[in-house]
Amino acid sequence: MMHWISKSGLFILAGLSTPAWADDAGDVIVTALRQPQAIEQVASSITIIDKPAIDAGQALAVSDLLIRTPGVSFTRNGGYGTATSIRIRGAEADQTVLVIDGVKLADPSSTGGGYNFATLMTGAIDRIEILRGPQSILWGSQAIGGVVNIVTARAERPIEGSFDIEAGSRDTVSARAALGGRQGAIDWQVAGSRFTTEGISAISPRFGAKEKDGYTNGTLNGRLGVALAPGVSIDMRGYYAKGRTDIDSAGAIPDSPEYSEVEEWIGYAGLNAGLFGGALRNRLSFSRSETLRDNVNPARKLRQTSFTARGETKRYEYQGVLTIAQGWTATFGAEREEQRMRTASPSDSLAAYATTRGSADIDSLYAQLSVEPLAGLTVNGGVRYDHHSTFGGNTVFGAGAAWALVKDRTILRASYGEGFKAPTLYQLYSDYGNTALVPEKAHGWDAGIEQHLFDHALILSATWFDRSTDNLITYNGCPTTNRPPLCYAPGTTTPRFGYYANVQRSEAHGLELAGVAHVGRLTIDGNYSWVSAEDRSPGLNYGNQLARRPRHAANATARYDWAFGLSTTVAMRWSGKALDTARTSATVAPLVNAAYTLVDLRAEMPVMGKLTLFGRVENLFDEYYETARRYGQLGRSIHAGLRARF
Repeated sequence: MMHWISKSGLFILAGLSTPAWADDAGDVIVTALRQPQAIEQVASSITIIDKPAIDAGQALAVSDLLIRTPGVSFTRNGGYGTATSIRIRGAEADQTVLVIDGVKLADPSSTGGGYNFATLMTGAIDRIEILRGPQSILWGSQAIGGVVNIVTARAERPIEGSFDIEAGSRDTVSARAALGGRQGAIDWQVAGSRFTTEGISAISPRFGAKEKDGYTNGTLNGRLGVALAPGVSIDMRGYYAKGRTDIDSAGAIPDSPEYSEVEEWIGYAGLNAGLFGGALRNRLSFSRSETLRDNVNPARKLRQTSFTARGETKRYEYQGVLTIAQGWTATFGAEREEQRMRTASPSDSLAAYATTRGSADIDSLYAQLSVEPLAGLTVNGGVRYDHHSTFGGNTVFGAGAAWALVKDRTILRASYGEGFKAPTLYQLYSDYGNTALVPEKAHGWDAGIEQHLFDHALILSATWFDRSTDNLITYNGCPTTNRPPLCYAPGTTTPRFGYYANVQRSEAHGLELAGVAHVGRLTIDGNYSWVSAEDRSPGLNYGNQLARRPRHAANATARYDWAFGLSTTVAMRWSGKALDTARTSATVAPLVNAAYTLVDLRAEMPVMGKLTLFGRVENLFDEYYETARRYGQLGRSIHAGLRARF
């Protein structure tokens, strides 16, 4: 559900039916802008999902929470653990930036250089912020569609802990535990989780698949903060995840014993120092992320590994936040990002095989100024310069304003942003690479209003957005005859299955509507998104909706909190039809994924003080649907569990 909560007269669209996080003064605070900022001062369209909302949603995967928010759609190639793409406002999946505890995550060895949300479970997550629209000033390359900022739990008491355990359909079991504390100058937190499921067939049985494709996932994360002196502290964080997913073949015989293993490592160390009485806050940090991927086929006789990849990113950062005067704040910084990639597709033989390698470095400078010229009005503007080791320099600009009127009962927001995304290492140097690619460039704006009525019992919001992208990079399959030059491996006469190329232009615009009504113990809310994301390059696809992006989507939820403590929820998600592929022939229509409606039931009730029993039925009516052609999705599922916070 979506929920706006009032604390000291401040409100937020929180994405689900529980309060957003607030500081000691009661103000809702946003952290995705690289510094804490009150929600009514944020110019971009934003949704916040806090820990109570995550608990109430009962979602196992983060992607299942994101798609309940405005402007977000997804594609999943089967059940849990299979490739999962998140698209914000019709942008490409790799144009969404994921940030966990301040670390920007990406896999340079993946096709689009983005993050595969398949392995990201809710686990120890304390808070999720979704910023929609170009955010490249502060977050750089890729942040064309938006940013998903995730914050893990941080202890506030001398000792505290939590655990969740649940089981359900298809032998699904999920367990999580965390323990932490804050004492004197030290705060710490450790958490771990384990998820396993028998799963469903990745390729739908309607296309000849029969076997179930299971998934297991384990995570471990921790953080340590030490206050060295007044205003000076160090912060260290680590995250590890490993998953195994059974996969199916895309060929004529879909069932396969093949499986994919993914291992992720993230490390962060930062020094924070305040100067001039805290007026200038400084942060020096280093982070490193590494993703290892292997596909293994036990049916092979000589070499079982059919694909292997390693992507590594190192990031060096300085950030400063200067309070110039009351209502005047400057955020500025410098970054260096080093990307490395290695991929190979060994044959089923003992012969040596080729390994593709690539690297790129990006040096960046950015600055943004936030000003409050009038009471309730916040205006910001910024600039960023990136120098890519292959593609040279690029400068982007951004600006925005938020105006809270009539004691924050009316909030107006507007923003403009530009984006720049260089071709990924995979798109340049892999077996499908094209070194003639040029960077994608985008610019977009949005404007919206949030209105609180009847003493905040009814809250409505509306946002219009518009974005244009030039030189969009897409994958193109090769025909078996009359092959164009790019359908041969560079410098050879060896044919290949496809290649990456720039298309001239794509345009997206749309409307996001949301509302919530509180009537006694009943809360009803919903959102609707109309997203027109079209190919505007000359040719067969001019004016067509981009693949796997529904024009229409809606969510609705009704929650009733009973006097004796039980909470019951009915949730609905509807997605309109979507093209699955671009048109490849003037006489053959592109494939279409049909519209679908999903209905969920959820309930929870506290027992024995700190314990809560919960349960849910997902896809109540066992709706069959596909987000990608031939790939099945979960049918009716029943889960029950127990959680504790102490």
